[in-house]
This record gives sequence, structure tokens and C-alpha cells, in this order.
Amino acid sequence: MHFTSEQRLDGGVLEREFTLGEIPGTLWTPESAAPAPLILMAHNNALPKREARLVARARQTAAYGYAVATIDAAGCGDRPRSAADEQARADLRRAMQTGEPVDEIFESFIGPLVEKAVPEWRTTLDALLSLPEIGGPVGYSGWTAVGIRLAAVEPRIAAAGFFAGGYVPRAQREEARQVTIPLLFLLQWDDEGNPRQRALDLFDAFGTEKKTLHANLGGHTGTPWFEMEEGDRFFGRHLK
Repeated sequence: MHFTSEQRLDGGVLEREFTLGEIPGTLWTPESAAPAPLILMAHNNALPKREARLVARARQTAAYGYAVATIDAAGCGDRPRSAADEQARADLRRAMQTGEPVDEIFESFIGPLVEKAVPEWRTTLDALLSLPEIGGPVGYSGWTAVGIRLAAVEPRIAAAGFFAGGYVPRAQREEARQVTIPLLFLLQWDDEGNPRQRALDLFDAFGTEKKTLHANLGGHTGTPWFEMEEGDRFFGRHLK
């Protein structure tokens, strides 16, 4: 892991950009003498790590005393896109503009992203846990499809907070039954891109007995800020 830049933010949070092979990422760490619990934070459907909402969440979470890390998935942010990536994105834009069904396009686009992203997250986790300022346990917050796969295959993930607004491939809907860690699931009741019943069915499918659903009125990007604070309390119960 090679750190390429750093800046000190308000509240003593240290923000550092890093590279790990071809993987670019950002790490936020609190001002603390003790190793901090770690939260892996991913944006739904692999939006860039510099996306403003993710950065705001990460900085606030670090101010609560957690180390927070995010990475760009393959083909996202500044990482090069394959011809297949470009075609899938073009097909998705066209279908959304014309009102055509988009599930199969999402399936062909998001499924491979998950397959590529999860090994990179596990490699990143190995490197992060070798840093003296990071202790554990480990939580996960954000992109549901990747989070389901990580929770199913990565025993170091102790708790997870998922956002219901991203497309979840069929494979991950099946894998949800393998998720047995404590779970907080956030749903926007009027999310224009995510059928409500599909999200409720996914919540029902999770195998854990410690799962909580928070539903709020509003569209895709309307998650109330107080849910950020609720998420920090959730992780406080399970990571500290």
C-alpha cells in the first residue's frame, strides 16, 4: 500500500489517498492513540470514491472514531474501462432514456463488477489491517451487491449497513441467505430506480436474525442525514 497524498481535516481526521497495485483508494483515520475499528465503505453500483455523498459519509464516520476506507472498482473513477464496460453503460443510458426494461442490462453490467470488486476489497482489507493505526473488528457500509458477497465469503466482516438503492444481481439475491451478521438495511420508500417490493423481498431473504429495516419517504438520493448517525450507533453496538 503506497500513500500518495494526505491532508488533516477538521476534528483531527487524517485523509490519505493510496494505491495498492492497480487499486486506488482513500483512507480516513481518526485522531486516536488506540487502533481504530475499520469500516469499508462502497458507493452503490460502483460510483467513484470521490462522489460527494460518499466522501461526506466517510468523513463523518471517521470523526466518530472509525477508520474508513473506500476504493474505486474496476472501470470506475479514473480506472480504465473495457469496451464491454462502455457498451453496457451506453445500453443502460439508452434504455433509461427510452423507458425500456433495464434489469437484464443491469444484470450484465453489475454482475461482473461484483465478481471483480470483491477480490480487490479483500486484498485491500489485508493491507489495511496490517497498518498499526487500524485494529478491528471490521464493518461494511454501502453498495449492497458487493456487501452481500463480502459478508458471505469474508469472516472478518462483523456487521454491515446496506443501502437498498442499487441493483442487486440474481446471484447476490440468492447469497443473501448466507448473510448471518448483524445488518442495518436502509430503504427509500419512493426510490424511482429500485422497486420497493424487490427491496423488501431482499430484506426478508437475509439469513441473519439480527436485521433492522429503516424506511424513509423520498427518492433515491433522499436518505435523511440522521440515518448517518443511526448507522454510527449501529456500528458502535457491534464494532466497539
